Amino acid sequence: MEEFANRMKQGTLYRLFKRYEKYMPILFFIGGFIFDSLTLGRIDRLYDMTMLWLYMLLLTATLYAYNLADDGRWKDHFLERAEPYFPLIIQFFFGGLSSAFVIYFSRSVSLSKTASFFVILLVLFLANEFLKSRISNKYLQFSIYFFVQFTFLAVMLPVLLSEMNTAIFIISGILSLSSTLIFISAIYGISPSTQKEISLRKISFLIVLIYIAMNAFYYFNLIPPVPLALQNGMVAHRVEVIDNRYHVTYEKDHPLIFWRDHRIKYIHQPGDPVYIFSAVFAPTDLKKSIIHQWQFYSPEKMEWEIVDNIGYSITGGRDRGYRGYTYKSNVWEGKWRVKVITEDEFILGVIDFEIINEGELRPGRLITRSF
Repeated sequence: MEEFANRMKQGTLYRLFKRYEKYMPILFFIGGFIFDSLTLGRIDRLYDMTMLWLYMLLLTATLYAYNLADDGRWKDHFLERAEPYFPLIIQFFFGGLSSAFVIYFSRSVSLSKTASFFVILLVLFLANEFLKSRISNKYLQFSIYFFVQFTFLAVMLPVLLSEMNTAIFIISGILSLSSTLIFISAIYGISPSTQKEISLRKISFLIVLIYIAMNAFYYFNLIPPVPLALQNGMVAHRVEVIDNRYHVTYEKDHPLIFWRDHRIKYIHQPGDPVYIFSAVFAPTDLKKSIIHQWQFYSPEKMEWEIVDNIGYSITGGRDRGYRGYTYKSNVWEGKWRVKVITEDEFILGVIDFEIINEGELRPGRLITRSF
């Protein structure tokens, strides 16, 4: 076995690895993100779910093997020749899962307070490039592992159970917390090197702190409601449903405003209704109530006031999102916004617009688009 290991170290792959070792983290970083970007689509698709479950299971297995390597557990074992690659494999799976979360959460996050959790995921994803030199820190690796597992279950359980509510999130947290503590305790019990490097009490306390922080994020609605995602949202002059097609008439913005299709300066004629159209993606069989919360900005109070809550139910499964619209005729000039929220008041997106009442002014670039 030792002779075989020596031959491996003299092999072409090992020599290439040692020669370009300092570039490996960035290559794994870029490769993992490109791979996820090209292959991940719908979160409820069999391929996506299979890949994410494999990532999670293989990450767990590699962390277990890596933490026992310093104890000589894999001496004269086929895993011995893989020991130099354990940190990169761990980094690949950390990067693969965090980049998948970035991709999914970016579809759901709005420019609102939920963006803070998305920023944490983005920082974790970017920090993965520099993680190789720190991966031996067991406090760090176990903390990131718990955060990733909690996020993973919080996303996956609603897809598997076709249900999304506070109880599901609590179950995700309890499963993540208990399984992570059992996992760490199992390694700690059979690894003398781990016993020397960390205190079981301290790492348990750190994991519980992260658990409390995640629940606080959820309580204050700071976590985007993945797997739900707002795919389209706009203010419109008319919405008609013909043969299960939604025909939305709206004023197109200037061509230089490439990031938004509709114009937010809404030219309104007194008595005409103002429409809000939205398309919300949800996994197959997941049923949820969506609310359009109409708000007006009061210049006197300098705050947003809720004018109306108008809801409708959705059933998941449509690639381009479940479509729906609301409208109001009793509106007035000023700044408005409509929050697209769940019945639990999680924000899917915010549609901003400003109503302008000008006698002779008419919308200039009206178009009709079918959804």
